[in-house]
Amino acid sequence: MMKHHIGTIKNRLVVGMKTKASVLTISETTKQLAQLFMPRRHEVTSRIGQHVFSIQNYGQDYNPSEVHSEFEKWVGVEVENFNIVPESMDSIVIPSGTYAVFHFKGSVSEFPKSRAYIFQEWLPNSEYQLDQKVHFEILSENYSTDFQNIEEDIWIPVKKK
Repeated sequence: MMKHHIGTIKNRLVVGMKTKASVLTISETTKQLAQLFMPRRHEVTSRIGQHVFSIQNYGQDYNPSEVHSEFEKWVGVEVENFNIVPESMDSIVIPSGTYAVFHFKGSVSEFPKSRAYIFQEWLPNSEYQLDQKVHFEILSENYSTDFQNIEEDIWIPVKKK
């Protein structure tokens, strides 16, 4: 069982890079996107904090039962405003709302098991259902230095059933 809490946030502004991904390609896509973005993250002005966002924007066309169904995958940093967005980067708003926040600590190989717990055990047995907003993780800036001992917060958009 993972530690979690229910939290509410205001809009959060993120500048970063995005690409298309599917369940089959998510690990490699995220790695490639991070390799492109992280060396350039300091180009982002008006940055808030030292954390990094990993975002999944599923959209209305995404079909979770189809492994080839694509969604937008983002890696970025939080900003105060969108006044300056560096070349080849984009902006996204993480919308205000209610989120179930799960704290994950472990190895990258254990992460799928934790996601399965959230969606197959916790969510169906909770008083919540998924909300149609982006899903995201908040990571430390040095996240990729040790894949055996990662720590992140997983934010799942929810609303009361």
